[in-house]
Amino acid sequence: MCYGTETVDAGARLASLVSMSIDTLERSGAPHTGLASPAATLLQRVENEYHEMPGLKLTEAQAKRLWGMEATMCRAVLTTLLERRFLRRTAVGAYVRASE
Repeated sequence: MCYGTETVDAGARLASLVSMSIDTLERSGAPHTGLASPAATLLQRVENEYHEMPGLKLTEAQAKRLWGMEATMCRAVLTTLLERRFLRRTAVGAYVRASE
């Protein structure tokens, strides 16, 4: 399968953005267009899933499949939500809402 450089560049940029916390993105001086950044959109999507499904417990591999993300991007999203204390990890490595 062949991907154009625009697709690859956009994917690399998105993975790079996701790896930073939203706070870092806001401080970086990135232009504000009034639209949510790709990273903010992904983070909001994952948060919404956890809000809509109380008791949701996912391993990293399950989260990757559920949200159709590349491994690096998925890990960055989950790490950011851990840092924000929205998620926590269980003893067996699953991600659950910190408030549950």
